[in-house]
Amino acid sequence: MGEHNKATAMTHKTTRTRASGKGVGNDESFVASPCLHFPRGWEIAERDATAEHVFLARRDFVRALGCGSLAGAGLAAGWLASACSQETLAKQKRQDLDPAQRAWQGLYPAKRNKTYKGERPLTKEEDVLTYNNFYEFGSHKSISRAAQKMQLEPWSIEIGGKVSKPRTVSFDEILHAMPLEQRVLRHRCVEAWAMTVPWSGFALKALVAYAKPLSSARYITFETRADKDAMPGLRQTYYPWPYTEVVTIEEGLNELAFVATGAYGKPVAKQNGAPLRLLLPWKYGFKSIKSIVRISFTERRPKSFWEKIAPSEYGFWANVNPEVPHPRWSQAKEKLLGSGEKVPTQLYNGYGEFVASLYADKKQNRTLFM
Repeated sequence: MGEHNKATAMTHKTTRTRASGKGVGNDESFVASPCLHFPRGWEIAERDATAEHVFLARRDFVRALGCGSLAGAGLAAGWLASACSQETLAKQKRQDLDPAQRAWQGLYPAKRNKTYKGERPLTKEEDVLTYNNFYEFGSHKSISRAAQKMQLEPWSIEIGGKVSKPRTVSFDEILHAMPLEQRVLRHRCVEAWAMTVPWSGFALKALVAYAKPLSSARYITFETRADKDAMPGLRQTYYPWPYTEVVTIEEGLNELAFVATGAYGKPVAKQNGAPLRLLLPWKYGFKSIKSIVRISFTERRPKSFWEKIAPSEYGFWANVNPEVPHPRWSQAKEKLLGSGEKVPTQLYNGYGEFVASLYADKKQNRTLFM
């Protein structure tokens, strides 16, 4: 109980002790005192009053409904309950952010880039936060709680290989050096489920320019943090840790390649790849590496994580194609996360207009789509 409420409670207790008789008002047994205050029937406690931010937001709510006034007490009561529940939810979400994320919160949401259209309803944030592939925390989908142990500060990214000047920079430095924007992008997992998310971040080509690769650089390798104290999945020694992924320099410079630092109007969640992750929407999701700590530019192509484990199932290119099945399941359809609806898979996940030219001179065979 707050100090104010303690004082109020003590005052009421004291006044009840000092007053003689049982009644109030016109009751003759009531003993008047200028120090006493007895609540009337119409009074409410200060704590029960409508919060100022809810009161001030009422017209925004009406405009959102597209009507000129609240239609009756029932709607007003419903709105008030909704507004309060939304405030509670927002408060909870703020509490879920760690100190580093709260420091970055003011950068989000970034301005929307409407070039990239999701063309599907957004996946509910709750589903995106609770259904995750992040093997460093476990080989199941329910790793969201375990992922909260990962510390985001300090966080640095090592930039090396074929670059003009190898260096290590803080995430905060990169974040404030990049032109942030919001993109609504579809994400297609190799396991045949999909989601649509409003990500905030920056084009990968901006980070490539920041790194200043040499003309001899042909590939970009990304590496995920490997923190044994926070990531229990690293105990599985049969995996070739750390997690790595590789793209060609041409793919990295393509306008669709994106580095996400936020989602749903706030810093990206730890289970979704905080503080920065790669997004390659035309490829299967395992290429979109999370929680990056190292970026290397190379002349020769190294093998990535899943290539080392099962090259016959997870290849280097991993471009989405409904006509090329995975060795153990069809890729013709995908299940939308949350709704469970099954929809037809699209070539390059529907982003062919942006990326098909990257592969025009390559054999259009199975290797390009696995």
